[in-house]
Amino acid sequence: MKIDRRQLALPVLAIGLLGMVPAFAAGEEDAVAKNLEAFRAAQFAANAEILATLCAAELSYSHSDARVEDKATFIANATNGKSKWLSLKYEDPKIRVVGDAAIVRFHWVGESEAAADGKKSSTNLHILMNWQKQGADWKLLSRASTKL
Repeated sequence: MKIDRRQLALPVLAIGLLGMVPAFAAGEEDAVAKNLEAFRAAQFAANAEILATLCAAELSYSHSDARVEDKATFIANATNGKSKWLSLKYEDPKIRVVGDAAIVRFHWVGESEAAADGKKSSTNLHILMNWQKQGADWKLLSRASTKL
């Protein structure tokens, strides 16, 4: 059997490209992680402008009490000043990029204070977020939480 260089070129090229896939995925995971931290910081600061840039127009944001909000409602409620965050941590985030989607899971630990009466409340949740690559940017598409 005679094999020429052209027959060897395609498998060598394919192996080389496969070697690049983990590096590409790692770069995308880093980009999602950066947006995740920006989102946490914007929630903590009640920054509507940054939240708006990080959320997809189609956002579905569900809370552990079963409330579901669209983008406008989520941003309005997150920045209305009725309470302020004293602390907000996203612990042990796990990010998995699958094509143009990213599955993000983490442990949410926070403490907030109501503006009306100064009453403090703590939250301890498991969060699932789905981010979607839209153009060059990762946008939050959906979020769900479960009380722990």
